Amino acid sequence: MSIVSPSSVTPQPAVLDAPLALARSLVFRLRPGADPVPALRALVERTSPDWSLIGIGEQLALRLGRPIPGLRTFPAFSGPEAIVPSTQGSLWVLLRADEFTSLYKHEGIVRGLLRETFAIEDAVNTFFYDNGRDLSGFEDGTANPKEDEAVAAAIVADGPLAGSSFVGVQRWIHDLNRFNAMSPADADNVIGRRLTTNEEFEDAPESAHVKRTAQELFEPEAFIVRRSMPWSDGEEHGLEFIAFGDTLDKYEKMLRRMAGLDDGITDGLFSFSHPLTGGFYWVPPVRDGKVDLSLLGV
Repeated sequence: MSIVSPSSVTPQPAVLDAPLALARSLVFRLRPGADPVPALRALVERTSPDWSLIGIGEQLALRLGRPIPGLRTFPAFSGPEAIVPSTQGSLWVLLRADEFTSLYKHEGIVRGLLRETFAIEDAVNTFFYDNGRDLSGFEDGTANPKEDEAVAAAIVADGPLAGSSFVGVQRWIHDLNRFNAMSPADADNVIGRRLTTNEEFEDAPESAHVKRTAQELFEPEAFIVRRSMPWSDGEEHGLEFIAFGDTLDKYEKMLRRMAGLDDGITDGLFSFSHPLTGGFYWVPPVRDGKVDLSLLGV
């Protein structure tokens, strides 16, 4: 893969790399009156992009007096059969590991570094399930662009933001009892794919998820790179939807179409699932092995 940016600048690995077996999604809020600079410097120095991804919320950039072009707060809105909430945080950290011991230790490091400056707002464990499937059984991220196309979709190519990305993070909760009670035909119609073969079918209803989110049909095209993973606490279950793009416009256009704001047709996904959280973040690049926060004056 290649990106159009200075040779020493690369995306944070989690943007383009395949998910590891486990992850921990953490959202933090900046404490009132706190100076975030020392904590952010320590976070960059004490963590590795190999196991952590750092995302900056609009409020944190504004607090530092360094607004990031294209970064905004996640919008809350309602459609005829859908409610999309905003739970925007100041800072998002995604931890990745192949086993739980490392994940636990890494979280301890991050929380310790941020404790005095940032309050934890939300945390969830996620996991790679059944060769990349959602808990519904359908394959997730089937339409992801590959290789150079993934780079073009997810990474800012040039300018001061070269090598960086933007990400939308939403936690969806599934009613799996409702979904599992559907007939195979009804379940296939929700997604627009055959559960048994993962093949799209042409006569799916207009509400089918694949039709609502067909990236090539937006103007301009809205290709994004999904790195979503399921979550479960034993009682509740769903998907931590994580999608990277070179602009947040793609994510927002797709979500508004899913909610039926374009044409009144709600994505079939809402028939058994709905979002609990929503945040937009800027994902800075890596320079010389460390996340580069120089645009924030850090």
